[in-house]
Amino acid sequence: MDTHEITDRFLRHFENKGHTRVPSAPLILDDPNLLFVNAGMVQFKPYFLGEAPPPYPRATSVQKCVRTPDIDEVGKTTRHNTFFQMAGNFSFGDYFKEGAIENAWELITRPQSEGGYGLDPDRLWATVYEDDAEAAGLWKKITGLPGERIQARDGKDNYWDMGVPGPGGPCSEIYYDRGPDYGREGGPVADEDRYIEIWNLVFMQDVRGEKSPKHGHKPIGELPKKNIDTGMGVERVATILQGVENVYETDLVRPVIGRTEEFSGRRYGSDHTDDVRFRVIADHARTGVLLIGDGVTPGNDGRGYVLRRLLRRIIRSARLLGVHEPVLPAFAAVVRDTMGPTYPELVADFGRIEEVVRVEEEAFLSTLTSGSRIFDLAAEETKRSGGEILAGDKAFQLHDTYGFPIDLTLEMAAEQGLSVDEEGFRTLMNEQRQRAKADAASRKSGHGDLSEYRKVLEQHGETEFLGYTDLQADAKVVALLADGQPVTSVGAGKKAELVLDRTPFYAESGGQVADTGVLVGDGVELKVLDVQKIVPGLFVHRVEVTEGEVGIGSGLTGSVDSHRRLSIERSHSATHLVHAAVRGAYGKRAAQAGSLNSPGRMRFDFTTPGSVSADVLTEVEEEVNDYLQTDVEVQSYVTTKDKALELGAVALFGEKYGNDVRVVDMGEYSRELCGGTHVGRIGQLGLVKLVADSSIGSGVHRVEALVGADALRYVRKEQLLVSQLANTFKVPSDQLPSRIEDVLSRLKNAEKEIEQLRTQQVLGSAGALADKAQDVNGFAVVAETVPEGVDANGLRALASEVRGRLGTRPGVVALFAPSGEKISFVVATTSAARDKGLAAGKLVPSFAPAIGGRGGGKPDMAQGGGTNPAGAGEAVTALRAAIAALG
Repeated sequence: MDTHEITDRFLRHFENKGHTRVPSAPLILDDPNLLFVNAGMVQFKPYFLGEAPPPYPRATSVQKCVRTPDIDEVGKTTRHNTFFQMAGNFSFGDYFKEGAIENAWELITRPQSEGGYGLDPDRLWATVYEDDAEAAGLWKKITGLPGERIQARDGKDNYWDMGVPGPGGPCSEIYYDRGPDYGREGGPVADEDRYIEIWNLVFMQDVRGEKSPKHGHKPIGELPKKNIDTGMGVERVATILQGVENVYETDLVRPVIGRTEEFSGRRYGSDHTDDVRFRVIADHARTGVLLIGDGVTPGNDGRGYVLRRLLRRIIRSARLLGVHEPVLPAFAAVVRDTMGPTYPELVADFGRIEEVVRVEEEAFLSTLTSGSRIFDLAAEETKRSGGEILAGDKAFQLHDTYGFPIDLTLEMAAEQGLSVDEEGFRTLMNEQRQRAKADAASRKSGHGDLSEYRKVLEQHGETEFLGYTDLQADAKVVALLADGQPVTSVGAGKKAELVLDRTPFYAESGGQVADTGVLVGDGVELKVLDVQKIVPGLFVHRVEVTEGEVGIGSGLTGSVDSHRRLSIERSHSATHLVHAAVRGAYGKRAAQAGSLNSPGRMRFDFTTPGSVSADVLTEVEEEVNDYLQTDVEVQSYVTTKDKALELGAVALFGEKYGNDVRVVDMGEYSRELCGGTHVGRIGQLGLVKLVADSSIGSGVHRVEALVGADALRYVRKEQLLVSQLANTFKVPSDQLPSRIEDVLSRLKNAEKEIEQLRTQQVLGSAGALADKAQDVNGFAVVAETVPEGVDANGLRALASEVRGRLGTRPGVVALFAPSGEKISFVVATTSAARDKGLAAGKLVPSFAPAIGGRGGGKPDMAQGGGTNPAGAGEAVTALRAAIAALG
């Protein structure tokens, strides 16, 4: 049974059981606790946490997941994978343990001819949490499993929570016995290679506190509604049903290995070392393509860094298999062909995906060249010092800065006859991991601190937003909070958080900043400073009471700062138009990667693998402003997501949409899914002026623009500046570029002439300096301070000239050039001096402390600088003393 059939059967089974089929969420969601979506339940967290009412009592999905804690272990065994699919069924206060066990058992044991998986019940085992006698009894009752095939385990194995205070509960796992060829008897507690876990059923019934029941601590309470969260490992079930040894031999993974065999001429299964590389390529190719498909681009931190590591490990593994041609686009095509039936967006967006991997591969091959030079220098230095072990910090630098995996460094070192301090490398790697874990822990927010906001949501429901049509509205205070805790009233001079039953104030989201304004009631006035959706659907107004006292139940009239709101709306509408123009110029690969819409100014980030031309951005600006002249009406409407996409609406990467979505149309030019506010007609934007563009990471570009009156003011300032320059240079404004270029050219030529004259003047003193040579221990020594103003180049030229005038004598030239509060120096030695063992670089430590400096160089010439010009005389004395002391 192929993998697509496995997932189809899963979804059909649960749809027939009254579950709503929900598409996989993107791999990146707006969740501070997660780098990537790593479980099927992630997109349903708001329902499990009580932050939002579930739109259905039962759901089922096949979720794409990525887990990357042990990237370096992938390939070494067949058990590690970074990408996998999790098939799940979920109940939100509907059925519980009995229903979950019945549904799972029916699907996996029903004959394949009847739509099931047809697994032999005699080869199935179950585990339960050690305190969950109820679940053990249900397994016996429903499935007929004998007691010896139902094993109890402790919290580390059979209790689930999110790792922070919040919901949790015991779980049951279903295992399949692969037979005695795979390990010893005794069930999952004895051998998890023979007994492979295929399905985890979580019975979400508890509220955990700061300490988890996974480690023996008791829950602090029970959930008001008990939920079900299950996850079936699609690839593991495919391994069993396809009769193969492991995930890497299943129908969706093996084709990547097959393509690698074609590239390399080697065969999977012939050599363990090669097999590791085959598996790395197969796993990382799937993960990389799926991540890029969901909007991640290679970068140097966060998600982008993980993606970059994955792609570079593929390239490195291919090279170690003897493949030196570009490989990433070919592997991406295989993933598209195998995964496309389940994730059609990979097919639709393949042009962008292919471009991203192509550019990243080209960049890494260039980096490999640079890193190889760094490695060669480190290896040469190690050998020169008589060592045979490359330092761990050098290996770490190659890994951290140039993306060299340690095994690549090991192989290169072996070719040079060196080994590597692996222990030192791994110590530094571990320190880096600990810093990353500490950073992740600091970003991880417990859900207990949102409990008061959830209570407000449960008691009063979602806030009714009126701001699409009204900038002023009457409302009632339903909750007041100070420092996250409920209060009954707040007096003048105090700040608090306030929840209304209805509001005209927009809460920050989708890149649009929040509204500000005032709330006025009987004898009370409040300034609205900010509005946030602390939990979905609840608008929390951050206010300062400027007059009177506000309490629960107070009637208030909210007035949005209309001038500021309109200015924000202009920016947001401009972002949509710029997005459309950029996509017109670069195609679908130019996907929005972020935005900020504030009063009069917009910022738009978009992905593009290649460089961004200034000419194209100029065309984007012209196109947007030309379109403003049409003054088309901006329309918004709510429809189903599928219908919106059929109409050509653009959905943004990483955004999670419900079944019903809001669409914003600006004629046929721009159509996006958007919950923000916009102008009524595009002519209200007036003018859009791009004022800045920059690269903010690999494959991500940022443009910034001013809109409306702010753009007009900017243009006027530019015009004034041009007018002033035209008056200064006494030419018409259209001749300014050529006039300025001419002036700069003449200035550059004049500077060259001045430099030549200065050099001639400096070198003219070489003879006089050479005549000052004094004999010190058999060496002709010239140690002098030159006049202030000689730069580093001039000082080196002068030292070389003086050295040349010393002829065949063993000689040393040391010149010091003060410049303000700093001083530079050059030391040069003649060939005869070097023959006697005198090296310029070795003389520097003898005098550098006198000028508060340091430096170095080669035997023939060294240079450096210091911060104590007054010490020049002392430095000259120290240098002569050092030469005199030579044996």
